[in-house]
Amino acid sequence: MSVLLNLFTYHDEYRPPVWKSYLYQLQQEAPHPRRLTCTCEVDNRPKYYGREYHGMVSREEADQLLSVAEGSYLIRESQRQPGTYTLALRFGNQTKNFRLYHDGKHFVGEKRFESIHDLVTDGLITLYIETKAAEYIAKMTINPIYEHIGYTTLNKEPTLKKHLPVCKEVPDGPAPQGERVDEEKGVHTFRGPHWCEYCANFMWGLIAQGVKCADCGLNVHKQCSKMVPNDCKPDLKHVKKVYSCDLTTLVKAHNSKRPMVVDMCIQEIESRGVQSEGLYRISGFSDLIEDVKLAFDRDGEKADISVNVYEDINIITGALKLYFRDLPIPLITYDAYPRFMEAAKITDPDKRLEAHHEGLKLLPPAHCETLCYLMAHLKRVTQNDKDNLMNAENLGIVFGPTLMRAPDLDAMTALNDIRYQRQVVETLIKNEDILF
Repeated sequence: MSVLLNLFTYHDEYRPPVWKSYLYQLQQEAPHPRRLTCTCEVDNRPKYYGREYHGMVSREEADQLLSVAEGSYLIRESQRQPGTYTLALRFGNQTKNFRLYHDGKHFVGEKRFESIHDLVTDGLITLYIETKAAEYIAKMTINPIYEHIGYTTLNKEPTLKKHLPVCKEVPDGPAPQGERVDEEKGVHTFRGPHWCEYCANFMWGLIAQGVKCADCGLNVHKQCSKMVPNDCKPDLKHVKKVYSCDLTTLVKAHNSKRPMVVDMCIQEIESRGVQSEGLYRISGFSDLIEDVKLAFDRDGEKADISVNVYEDINIITGALKLYFRDLPIPLITYDAYPRFMEAAKITDPDKRLEAHHEGLKLLPPAHCETLCYLMAHLKRVTQNDKDNLMNAENLGIVFGPTLMRAPDLDAMTALNDIRYQRQVVETLIKNEDILF
């Protein structure tokens, strides 16, 4: 019990992550496309199809050919309607057939794709998620986070009308005759992982994963767009552009190595000196930490976090920790998490270090670069532990649950993992010069 009390003393400001990883995990688990190539020459093959085209074969023949593996696919010409084409796809131990169209892009529904491979990838993701999580998806709009993430807290209008669509569902292409596409709000393709800012769930698929409001920048699932107010304000368009944004997406958008908030906070902390007792352990005033967050979301790299504005250094350390806690995909990603947990349990020091090195290889470049920069900073903090009383073990207690989270939502597993999370961060700090 004393150990647990000690943990929460060091990390009493920790709160569960807002962003929900369940649908993201399902997308990672979805079957991968397996193109079934035709080994013989086929007459009159359309120029926009490749070796996946098998000519005029029956449903029964296609079913037999595709039984080799989940995710297998081929294209065939319909025997009943010559001149029309069918995508045959193996999913759930069944062969599913979809009428396939091409108008410069490939499509079976409203989404249009540059390649058959992308169409099949998106289809498998959608089929897998909607099969595994149909009940979960139906309940996504319950307990929304929309009113807690900045769009309404900055909106001083006294009343907000509920259940009015913020974005019309529009096809991902030219508007049908007689309909007008709202150019400000519509189906949007998000590059990199994105989470719905109404229900906090992952927006799955390769393209057209949801809708985006051009006025305020709100990103939501189509079904969630029906639940949010339609009176957004254009001056909110910069809200949520730094915090709670996928790290890789943010770095690419700003063409930088690391998120600006990480660089600026660490530079500010080190310019003031890292001798402050309890650095990173002591919590700053939460309202002022929220002010720093809003400053970055509003002003980006022009945000003023100097000592003239925020005299208490714990406000800046708190803002940095909050940035990492708010990441939809943690700095040590869900994919790498199991490898690091295994590494922490290895008793041989050399093998444990090698296992950590293997875990780092699983991180996306932007995550690895940011982790390297942070660990070098924390190493410098430990070099002043006689003054700040923060050695690698203490910093591991603080940053363990901040930088990594268990992929599943099982509370007991998460609790049991806390000590290993601490050990991972402690190892990364102590061996920063070797591992990175």
